[in-house]
Amino acid sequence: MLSGIKIVSFTHFLQGPSATQILADLGADVVKVEPPQGAFERGWSGPDAYVEGVSVFFLLGNRNVRSMAVDLKNEDGKAVLRRLIDGADVLIESFRPGVMDRLGLGYEELRRTNPRLVYCSLSGYGSDGPYKDRPGQDVLIQSLSGLASATGSASGPPTPVGASLVDQHGAVLGALGILAALHGRERTGEGTRVESNLLNAALDLQIEPLSYHLNGFRGQRSASGISSPFYKAPYGVFATADGHLTISLTSTDALSKVLEEPWFRGVEPDAEYAMREEINARIAELLSRKTTRYWTERFAEFGIWHAPVNSYDDVMADPQVCHNETFLSFDHPSAGPVQVLAHPIRYGGQRPGIRRLPPALGEHTGEVLAELGYAAGEIARLMEGGAVHG
Repeated sequence: MLSGIKIVSFTHFLQGPSATQILADLGADVVKVEPPQGAFERGWSGPDAYVEGVSVFFLLGNRNVRSMAVDLKNEDGKAVLRRLIDGADVLIESFRPGVMDRLGLGYEELRRTNPRLVYCSLSGYGSDGPYKDRPGQDVLIQSLSGLASATGSASGPPTPVGASLVDQHGAVLGALGILAALHGRERTGEGTRVESNLLNAALDLQIEPLSYHLNGFRGQRSASGISSPFYKAPYGVFATADGHLTISLTSTDALSKVLEEPWFRGVEPDAEYAMREEINARIAELLSRKTTRYWTERFAEFGIWHAPVNSYDDVMADPQVCHNETFLSFDHPSAGPVQVLAHPIRYGGQRPGIRRLPPALGEHTGEVLAELGYAAGEIARLMEGGAVHG
């Protein structure tokens, strides 16, 4: 669907590469511009997870893109990039604010020669303001945004979510903004600047609880650590005899039937939040007597909203996850067999696949230069002079 759209990517870490991968999956021609030593994610992986020396962190976010290695401090290299950008539809960058301006690649500079350019900046806190120079990293943003403080028990510490969900949401918002800007350009003929940052993404993830707070409701974390600060009981994770089970948005009247416990009938509907600790304690004691499978079958019989708490191994074997074809497998020339998450959306019943494997550093430098009109001799000169690498 984005065939014919050319994107120049100056991205690293997760927010930027994930945003470009979304657009590349949809058919855009994404040229990832990397320094001669390679983008950050080639040499880093959270748990030191490398497959045959290849970073899993790099493999998860760089499919369907081309790699071009350019020395951004080399004047010949900058001239190559200006030619590339002048013919592009989108530029997406995730440097700290001000870096692209210092390189002579800021929005105001580039729009002079390419007024149709959609210029997307992804950052931690925004392009200006008191925090603009701070490091923008997922768990730091979870803490700053209040997300961590809303998770966990009342007596325990704030608890960040165990995934980089802020990075990923920031990526999706960036991609969404680019698509909106491209659509607007069809009407006006001019590009614009799009900005997405992790702080806004983290706050956007909390649209419901923050709206409660903004309008006078002050939620408190549950003493049991089971319920949400913002929902009446039962709502949350309970231990069974052999695992855990989550219950959501169920009336105490329904619980009295499925758990065969008359006490729940005495709880008035408008007291289900005020009495959530007592409700939680009753449920926890009853569920601990039998297995997850027993309660899953019984709750299903009574139409109670519930789900088992799956490990990642359970997730990979889950019937619906498998039916949705959630994972992609491919053979990488260096890493060998690799599995990653597929594009999450279907279009006309189909999902975008893999057109290009995550590239080697500078794999497509010569190819891109040739497309820009450089002759073979000029390409050789640029490579020998260190302006570009391939």
